[in-house]
Amino acid sequence: MSREEFEQRWARKSLKEMLSAIEERVGKLEEFMEDAKEGSVQEFLDSQRKKLTERNNALEAMMMALKEEIMATTMALSTRIEELEGELALCRAVVGKRVLNAVLSNEDVPKPKEFVGTRSTYDISCGG
Repeated sequence: MSREEFEQRWARKSLKEMLSAIEERVGKLEEFMEDAKEGSVQEFLDSQRKKLTERNNALEAMMMALKEEIMATTMALSTRIEELEGELALCRAVVGKRVLNAVLSNEDVPKPKEFVGTRSTYDISCGG
């Protein structure tokens, strides 16, 4: 074996070892990157879940406030309706008494005197 052959074998062996070492490091780097990606994705998902939970809680609080407001408005309207129904009953009673009094009073209404005489068509058509 000549010195040249020895150096070429050494270079090949050295290159093969270097290539093997590089491939091993690339493999480790790829694993590390996959882990980093998974961690990054998980962090993103966790942050999105947190944001959605906060929004959901805010919406639930708004819904509860609206329900309370609707209940208060409904109760106020119900009270007002009862008041108006009472006023309506009172008005009906007053109007009913007036009608009843008018029917029962049966006041004598003066009757027009009977016309004695003659009228011309001129008087009738001209309002005379």
